Amino acid sequence: MNNGRFAISVHILTLLAVSEDEWTSSEYLAGSININPVMVRKELGNLRLHGLVASKEGKSGGSRLAKPASQIFMSEIYEAVKQQDLLGKGINSPNPACPVGKKINEHLDNLYEEAEKTLLLSLGKKSLAEFAKKFN
Repeated sequence: MNNGRFAISVHILTLLAVSEDEWTSSEYLAGSININPVMVRKELGNLRLHGLVASKEGKSGGSRLAKPASQIFMSEIYEAVKQQDLLGKGINSPNPACPVGKKINEHLDNLYEEAEKTLLLSLGKKSLAEFAKKFN
C-alpha cells in the first residue's frame, strides 16, 4: 500500500465503476490518473488476475469491472496489490544477548500482523460502490 499501487488501482476501479458496463480504454484511465498507459495496463493485468477486471482487446476494447462494484471491497483491492508488509520489516539483526534485541523482531511481527488485520477489517467494510458514490 505504501508504494502507490493501491491508490492507482482504486482510481482505475472507481473510473470503471462510474463507467458501469462500458469498455474503458487504458489511455482514458491513464489520462485521469496522469500516468503512462503502460503502467495502467500493468495494473489492469494484475486486477484481472485477481478477478476484479475484465478486458477486451481491439479497437472497441478496453476494461470494465468483472463483477458489480457492490461486490468488490476495498480489502480485496488491497490484497490484490499488496507487495510487502504494511509497516515494513527490520533490516538489521539485533543483538541476541540484549533482553530487547533477542525478542524485538518477534514482537514487531505480532504488532504488524495485528495492524494489518485491523486495516483489512476496516477496508472490508467499504465496497467500491460506496466509494464510487463520492464522485456522483
